[in-house]
Amino acid sequence: IAESLRLGGLVTAALKQLPVVRALAQRVGRAEQSDDTLGTHNSEFDIDLKPLGGDETEFAQADIRRVLVRFLGVNFAMETFLTERVEETLSGYTASVVLNVFGDDLDLIDTKAQQIAKVLNDVPGATDVQIQSPPGMPQLSIKLRKQDLERWGFDAVNVLDLIRAAYQGDTVGQGYEENRVFPIIVILTPRSRQSLAQVSDMPLRAPSGAYVRLKQLGDIYETSGRYQILHQGARRVQTITANVAGRDVASFVADAKAQLAAKVALPTGTYLEFAGAAEAQSKARRDLLLNVLVAGIGIVLLLSMVTRNVNNLLLVLANLPFALAGGVLAVFASGGLLSLGAMVGFVTLFGITLRNSILMISHYEHLVGDEGRCWDNDTAIRGAADRFPAIVMTSLVTALGVLPLAIGMSESGREIEGPMAVVILGGLLTSMALNLLVLPTLALRYGRFEGPSRQNSERFKARVD
Repeated sequence: IAESLRLGGLVTAALKQLPVVRALAQRVGRAEQSDDTLGTHNSEFDIDLKPLGGDETEFAQADIRRVLVRFLGVNFAMETFLTERVEETLSGYTASVVLNVFGDDLDLIDTKAQQIAKVLNDVPGATDVQIQSPPGMPQLSIKLRKQDLERWGFDAVNVLDLIRAAYQGDTVGQGYEENRVFPIIVILTPRSRQSLAQVSDMPLRAPSGAYVRLKQLGDIYETSGRYQILHQGARRVQTITANVAGRDVASFVADAKAQLAAKVALPTGTYLEFAGAAEAQSKARRDLLLNVLVAGIGIVLLLSMVTRNVNNLLLVLANLPFALAGGVLAVFASGGLLSLGAMVGFVTLFGITLRNSILMISHYEHLVGDEGRCWDNDTAIRGAADRFPAIVMTSLVTALGVLPLAIGMSESGREIEGPMAVVILGGLLTSMALNLLVLPTLALRYGRFEGPSRQNSERFKARVD
């Protein structure tokens, strides 16, 4: 903890030199009964930035990373608050890519985890690569000798309880002050437990009344070990985490899988498993595509029942490529990353553009079927002019609603809404223009709009006769 505080002071002083940093706070270690199972070597820095917008936030994060990379031997991971909460909810770790190594041999999975971390560091876009429970934590090992315990009449459990009370403390009573209760804890003074020699010389009273030093009962030595042995599903696991910068997470995971398969050989009984936000996004994409496919089939069936004409059904669906073109152009213009938010934007966009095309085609059917107009160029122009205000106002109101999200898509907290709004804006522009200009031409050429049926005409003639 003392070393973490010392390093924290150096990091704080370096980060305060950046003009974008407004305030800094450091948290070291964890509370005694905290839900977080982090080691005492772990620290968190809360960095409050000055108000920034757009790409300025990304530039500020890059500047912070350039400062942190100067501290050799220290691993850093940086996330915005919302992203950290989402990723921690998905996988338990504050990283977009989580890779678990399962196996029975702790030393083996630790070795493989170090190899995997080295490979991940070489994948383009990898940042903040960390092993979550690395070995090598300094420990003091006390191994009692059975023969010496029996010689002096000690019980091993009692000796260990005495050591725990001396160095961790033991509650021996309670103190009261008005309505508050305080535990009374007995523990050795800090000066008496600072070195290995002091631990070895700790006196213990034998049942015979004689005092025996701890080193006479066991071997005491410094070693290294693990502050935590991770488990998942009753299996031993070592976890490697990483963040991605400058590219999309899906392509990074695909490259990482290819390089790990080529460079890291795993023995029988040891295997890898990707988790985290990357896998969650992949699963969400698959579920979204499946749901969209099922919903699309249902919509096409309903439209075919309403239009009762293949040509008119295809005219209604012809507006989808118009919207798709604008959405794809908007994705490329904003960086070319097809995120989950962008996919949700396409679904929303298709719903709006289908509504506009249905308005147009149904009005043509009304003009010809109900008003008895001939299906010609004048009718096509009249129908487009009648539906012009409704289509334009629907598109403009929707565009104005999502415009603020699109403008600030690079700001923290808009990782989903920003790409969605950009796709909707781009698709609305092309679909609105092509719906009013191209669709009437296609409808004039391929549409099938008929007036009152011949059967109704014959019935009307029979009544007249």
